[in-house]
Amino acid sequence: MATQQKVVVVTGASQGIGSEIVKAFRKLDYRVVATARSIQPTDDPNIAAVQGDIADPQTAHRVVAEALNRFGRIDTLVNNAGVFVAKPFTQYTAEDYASVMGVNVAGFFHITQLAVAEMEKQGSGHVVSITTSLVDHAIQGVPSVLASLTKGGINAATKSLAIEYAKKGIRANAVSPGIIKSPMHAPETHEALDALHPMGHMGEMRDIVDAVLFLDAAPFVTGEILHVDGGQSAGH
Repeated sequence: MATQQKVVVVTGASQGIGSEIVKAFRKLDYRVVATARSIQPTDDPNIAAVQGDIADPQTAHRVVAEALNRFGRIDTLVNNAGVFVAKPFTQYTAEDYASVMGVNVAGFFHITQLAVAEMEKQGSGHVVSITTSLVDHAIQGVPSVLASLTKGGINAATKSLAIEYAKKGIRANAVSPGIIKSPMHAPETHEALDALHPMGHMGEMRDIVDAVLFLDAAPFVTGEILHVDGGQSAGH
């Protein structure tokens, strides 16, 4: 069913920032394909929920097929799914490595490849990925080698995609957050996490949502890594 109503695919959409991104795009009257391992069905006919592990290439195929079958197109892909494991470098296990690489890298690669192929057909589209400011500015006491290895790769891939598809109507950008107040951080950790930001506090989920919406509505912006991190990437 072809339609001009815009369609966004959001990964890691069941809770936290991903869930808030879904709500924000619905307020803009986008149709949404939301995917996560624990995503639940919804009564909203303009949201298609697809359960699956984004590290599995078959999940990407099912998500893109659902977008096309239900809504006829893909205008925006938000690569929000991510895994962060904070361990000293020498203590990472093979399972840690496989988990982080699977979600952060394979999860980005497979669905982005399929979505961009569809965007090429229509001559327009936007890929926006959520990375981390730890890539640019490591913090002592926050071990983050696997996060930097994977999300740093996505920052680089974002710029590469932006240039490769610049003349084909497809943009690629990333949002690089600091530490965001979300369900993954227990309240008793907030004071310590606040102190890691030059501005003295963590970001809110709405800060990341607003950045995604800005990039999606900015037709002359591509290849941008937008830091939303309370000054972390600038220094201390």
